[in-house]
Amino acid sequence: MTETETRNHCAGKQQNGDALAETSTVEDVFDDTYKEKEGPKPPRTLVWRNIILMSLLHIGALYGLIIIPSASSFTLAWAAACYLISALGVTAGAHRLWSHRSYKASLPLRVFLAIANSMAFQNDIYEWARDHRVHHKYSETDADPHNASRGFFFAHIGWLLVRKHPDVIEKGQKLELSDLKADKVVMFQRRHYKLSVVVLCFLVPTLVPWFFWGESLLVAYFIPGLLRYAVVLNATWLVNSAAHMWGNRPYDKTINPRENPLVALSTIGEGFHNYHHTFPFDYASSEFGFKLNITTAFIDLMCFLGLAKDCKMVSKEMIIARANRTGDGSKKSG
Repeated sequence: MTETETRNHCAGKQQNGDALAETSTVEDVFDDTYKEKEGPKPPRTLVWRNIILMSLLHIGALYGLIIIPSASSFTLAWAAACYLISALGVTAGAHRLWSHRSYKASLPLRVFLAIANSMAFQNDIYEWARDHRVHHKYSETDADPHNASRGFFFAHIGWLLVRKHPDVIEKGQKLELSDLKADKVVMFQRRHYKLSVVVLCFLVPTLVPWFFWGESLLVAYFIPGLLRYAVVLNATWLVNSAAHMWGNRPYDKTINPRENPLVALSTIGEGFHNYHHTFPFDYASSEFGFKLNITTAFIDLMCFLGLAKDCKMVSKEMIIARANRTGDGSKKSG
């Protein structure tokens, strides 16, 4: 990112009449000074605990898929609601709020997003945001936690099944993370993460259908519990894998991330990835508003309700200038 003209934006309205020029407020700008170490790569060390747990999860999710016909319509609706809540905990929470600080959230909203993030069970907010900032700063290098140049499987799930490359650990330790450490909601969730995951990712999705409309515990556990969790995980992982491999690059053809509508649909708005890596500070993560982007609609609703503010957004002029300069020619008017 070489230009970062932004404006304070909330629910479609400019708060301060003038556009603001600023640099990114977090360490999410690609560092082209980083050079991978020469010589042989460190040996790949398998993490068997993760391999076993991920295998069991996907077997359980497959069983949940098979027994969908036996679930009540209320249970299926609850599973969809849990999916949406979980996804927002990642997209509106760990990603756009805490990783990129693209808008400001009130305490009640931050508490909700932390709860939703625990329901998603993708590492605590602090660790998620740290790794995501490293991903942006060192994208497609040895220091990228899910380096897509190592192939689809590694970028999708393989990075969780092996020990991190030493450069990922080293660069993560050097990031400026004082904003995360100063957020009491983030640190509270980090301290109580394991308990919050047990309660919010597994117990609540399972017990609500059983208690309120008499669904069997088996169906409630395998559909709103395991199947929903596995689908949210894989949808998120597609941003790291598919959206770094397939699609067009209208904003910057020199980077791997692509615009992928199917990923945007499954992740409620995170598939406009060439745009996001070009303008990581934009709260909408896209120039197309609500199109395939429930997360943006949610943030705008929170702004309307007074629970969020100071959303950063790139000007149309900046988008067009950048696309003309570095895009692949596929840019269409938003």
